Amino acid sequence: MTNPDPSKYYVFYDGECGFCNFWVHWILKKDSKNNFLFAALQSDFGQQFLRERNLEVKNLSTLYLWKPEKYYLQKSQAVFKICELIGGSYQLLSYLRFLPTALTDFFYDSVAANRKKLNSGACEIPTAEERKKFIE
Repeated sequence: MTNPDPSKYYVFYDGECGFCNFWVHWILKKDSKNNFLFAALQSDFGQQFLRERNLEVKNLSTLYLWKPEKYYLQKSQAVFKICELIGGSYQLLSYLRFLPTALTDFFYDSVAANRKKLNSGACEIPTAEERKKFIE
């Protein structure tokens, strides 16, 4: 990867999923601390992230949260960390991370398997400022 910013958290998501795009825009709106950058799993950056970790490059149903030089989280654990970083009342959701990962990932996988059906319809167009947070 070319010079990832170690102070940021990178959210990798299915760029062709309206449901996923809805949640990316939700994070953008809640990111008052400017913590997050975003990349579609289908992008060159997303595919490189997956290959470098020997992760399945065609599996687009998993959300990843990467903190360069530290760790990456996936599925429900990524969701809980995002809630923690957003803070406020959303931080309460992060306490669910103490439940067994097998249980929380079961619910995550259930939503992920039906995400195309949960599509909100239209994707929100990011502002010029928000577009700066997307990596291709």
